[in-house]
Amino acid sequence: MTRTLNRQQWRKITLACATAVLAVGCTSNEPASPKPPATTAPTTTAAPEPTPSETPADPADTAKSEAIATYLSYWKETEKRYADKTNKAGDLKKYAASAALSQVEQDTERMRRRNTVALGTVTVGNPTAVSADINRQIPNVVISSCLDISQWQVLNADTKKPVTLPKERLLRYVIKATVEKWPEGWRVIRDEPQGKKC
Repeated sequence: MTRTLNRQQWRKITLACATAVLAVGCTSNEPASPKPPATTAPTTTAAPEPTPSETPADPADTAKSEAIATYLSYWKETEKRYADKTNKAGDLKKYAASAALSQVEQDTERMRRRNTVALGTVTVGNPTAVSADINRQIPNVVISSCLDISQWQVLNADTKKPVTLPKERLLRYVIKATVEKWPEGWRVIRDEPQGKKC
């Protein structure tokens, strides 16, 4: 009984060895390289690529852009003032000062006394900064444009009937403005028609 049991055990062992030999025979003859212990790679955040630095804006170009924006706003507020028979509309002092402001205030006061208003739109065509002096104590920009007042009608404030105006007056003309940078911001200080068609 003991001998038979040993034989059975021997057969199992022999069969297991034979199976192991066959399995090894089907694999590569090269010795298996030992596997390195599994490690977790440290997580690194890649540094962002340096972006090319933006070229700083030219101060003169910035001044020109700001002055032109102020000039366009000045005309929007001027339209409001001329359209109001009480001569109070528009935030003109935010964009105009000195001679330019006085000129609009005097013109609109004269219109108020005559009971007239100007309705419609003024088109500032091709406003171009022809010079910029930003190194002065009060920087300034000179702007040339083509002012089109053909859609701006002078009317009686009550009846809204057109007022007769000189036929020879220019409806599109060159105008030159001087805009200065004050502590409060850019201000149109002069706005002078040049007496030329455009």
